[in-house]
Amino acid sequence: MSLKNNSVDIAEEIIVSKIYTIRDKQVMLSQDLAELYEVETRVLNQQVKRNIGKFPERYMFQLTKDENDRLRSQNVILKRGRHAKYLPYAFTEHGILMLASVLNSVRADKVNMLIIDTFIKLRELMVMHKDAIRQFEQVQDKLTEHDNQISVIFEYLKQLEAIKQQELEQKNRKRVGFKSSGRQES
Repeated sequence: MSLKNNSVDIAEEIIVSKIYTIRDKQVMLSQDLAELYEVETRVLNQQVKRNIGKFPERYMFQLTKDENDRLRSQNVILKRGRHAKYLPYAFTEHGILMLASVLNSVRADKVNMLIIDTFIKLRELMVMHKDAIRQFEQVQDKLTEHDNQISVIFEYLKQLEAIKQQELEQKNRKRVGFKSSGRQES
C-alpha cells in the first residue's frame, strides 16, 4: 500500500519498517526521519538542538550505546556511512509532530501527515489485536481449567484401577489354611 499526499509518495510499509519499540515507546530514529524528509541527518539534528526546548524527553531521547548496539545487531546488514559515530535520537509520535515545526518545510509537513496516519493505523491494529489476545487468553484459561479437570478424572481412574487390581490379586491369591472338602460325612 502506498500513501500519497500531493507530491509525496511513500509506501506505508517503509514507514512501518522504520518504527521501533524502544523503552516501551513507539519511536522513529533521526536518520530514518531525515531520509523520509529528504534532509541530512546532521541538518535535522542541528534544528532539534536549536529548538531543544520543544523536545522534552517524552517527545525525544537519545539512544544509549547499548540500545544502539542492540538495534544495529537486529539489522544484520549495515549500510556504509549509515550508522554514524553519534548516537541517534529517537522521536515519539509527538516528537515527530514537533519536528515538522522546526524543519519548517512543505515536505516535512506532508511526510509528517503520512507518519501520523501510520501511527494511528498501528494503534488501531494494536487495539484490535488486544481484543483478540484477550479472547485467546480466555479460551486458554478455559482449556487449562479443563486440563485440570481431566487430570483429576484420570487420577480417579488410576485409583479405581489400583483398587480393582488389588481386589483381583486378593481373589487370585493362593489361600492358606484349612480347606474343607465339599462333602460332609455323617
